Amino acid sequence: MMYLMFGFWSGLLGLSMSFIIRIELMNLNNNFNNNIIYYMMITIHAFIMIFFMTMPIIIGSLSNWLLPLMLMSSDLMFPRLNNFSFWLLMPSLMFMLLNMLLSDNIDTGWTLYPPLINQNFFTLNFIIFSLHLNGLSSIFSSINFIVSIFIINNNNFFLNNLTLYIWS
Repeated sequence: MMYLMFGFWSGLLGLSMSFIIRIELMNLNNNFNNNIIYYMMITIHAFIMIFFMTMPIIIGSLSNWLLPLMLMSSDLMFPRLNNFSFWLLMPSLMFMLLNMLLSDNIDTGWTLYPPLINQNFFTLNFIIFSLHLNGLSSIFSSINFIVSIFIINNNNFFLNNLTLYIWS
């Protein structure tokens, strides 16, 4: 349930960034006098919507909470691993937003890593560390889900009886 709330909150954050981007597109160069800030907002918006909204909702919430309920199985195999996975998302999002506040030219909207000669490595480390924390969170959630599915305590359970939705 915490994953759903975090994903919903991140979705609202991404939606507000999307509104700001659309307002800028309606009247170009009137709101942001600096294109670098605009491109950085586009990149951070994409990261927030993918890594902080979609992945926690799909991997964390649906597969670690809803699927065991649908299979009538016990709770997660490693509940502490799931908690650890969830709490890695908060500092990851904070590093991402801190990068947006401190950075001056790290994101171009098309690539995350433009030529690194002129980069401030302090902010570059923030964005890289943020993405690695988020990836680690997804890996922990996936491990928890896969082990939970294969160690279900139902005697009448066979893998060939799973619905297509659960397999996918």
